[in-house]
Amino acid sequence: MNIVTQFGSEFWSIFLELAPYLILGLSIAGLLDLFVKRSFVERHLGKNNFSSTLKAALVGIPLPLCSCGVIPTGISFKNHGASDGATISFLISTPQTGIDSLLVTYSMMNGPWALFRPLVALVSGVLGGWLGTYISSSEPQTQPQSQSIDNQNNEPSEEVTQQPTFKRFYEYAFVSFLTDISRPLITGIALATCITLFIPDSIFTEYLSSPNLNMLIILVASIPLYVCATGSIPIGAALLVKGLSPGAVLVFLMAGPATNAATITVLWNALGKKTTLLYIGVISFFALLFGWIMNNYLPADWFQLLPMAHGEHHHQLLPNWLQYGSAALLILLLLNVEFKKLRRTFMTTQNKTEGTYKIEGMTCNHCTANVDKALRSVDGVEHVEMSLEHGTAQVVGSATAEQIKSSVEKAGYTFVG
Repeated sequence: MNIVTQFGSEFWSIFLELAPYLILGLSIAGLLDLFVKRSFVERHLGKNNFSSTLKAALVGIPLPLCSCGVIPTGISFKNHGASDGATISFLISTPQTGIDSLLVTYSMMNGPWALFRPLVALVSGVLGGWLGTYISSSEPQTQPQSQSIDNQNNEPSEEVTQQPTFKRFYEYAFVSFLTDISRPLITGIALATCITLFIPDSIFTEYLSSPNLNMLIILVASIPLYVCATGSIPIGAALLVKGLSPGAVLVFLMAGPATNAATITVLWNALGKKTTLLYIGVISFFALLFGWIMNNYLPADWFQLLPMAHGEHHHQLLPNWLQYGSAALLILLLLNVEFKKLRRTFMTTQNKTEGTYKIEGMTCNHCTANVDKALRSVDGVEHVEMSLEHGTAQVVGSATAEQIKSSVEKAGYTFVG
């Protein structure tokens, strides 16, 4: 029972510190969705030059997209005229960071970490995109370059556009995006709690004392696993306190959010093996390079954290009322999105709509949003209910299966039936 109490206390302590910054980050994500149009961004990414790769990285760094969510967005960019270099730059830089994860990085780690992470994302994205302009130029295209999907993928449907501004803000920030990261976030906090409580402080200094070996081990472990940029931070902070080298922690913070088995599979099918191998290779190379630079050429005290005791974490700058209020609000929001997930699952099992279609390639909430927009634009569709867990779309209306299939495939996904 003592272990359960300790786990609950440590989990709550981490959650309490993270909550205000995550609420702020989600709010900024909602504002970005309101005022930054994808169509505007795409017009600036069409040339195969350094400027386009730089713009793509600068656009991607603050966007709160996970490694799964960035894939359909990147494919959309490419289908609407973005160059190979700009697409690859966006794919590499975006999942490593986000405005929410940078704020949480400052909260749970420190200022140098919060500054160094976007710098690494920028350099790796730009140089990776620059390499992509040459390496992937001969790769056969596997996605249709139809301009007819511009309205489906990038502009809100009429139904969404007519929503009140606050409702659009709330639905994206605290429903759509939070749904995408809720479970990985909780998993990340739980793993950080386990690391803090159960891994001896001496394990890395006594048994894995080689910084270079640490980086390689962390890289191999991180590539197939899924962890969002925000959810990776408590794990990284806990590993750092346990004695893992700052460079190895940086490798985890880069490779963990940017890669996972699902992302690699989707990218391989959508953009080809050369682009996929380049994507993994560039992230791995720059993760190890910047980790090595951090360990050998930057002041160690910039990236060290104080040990985290019970309820005592690195930053205590916010008043208690704000921390507890934010934590209570975040709990309510998390319960709300979990309820919606369960409701979608129930509706799927009950088959209460006129047609349920199996769709492959949807790996996160951003994917379901893309398909939802595409389906709602079809004549005769009255209602759409998406299920990420089951990979299905429930459609009510008079639209035919052929119309549904055409819309799904134009959006870049596979219609199974």
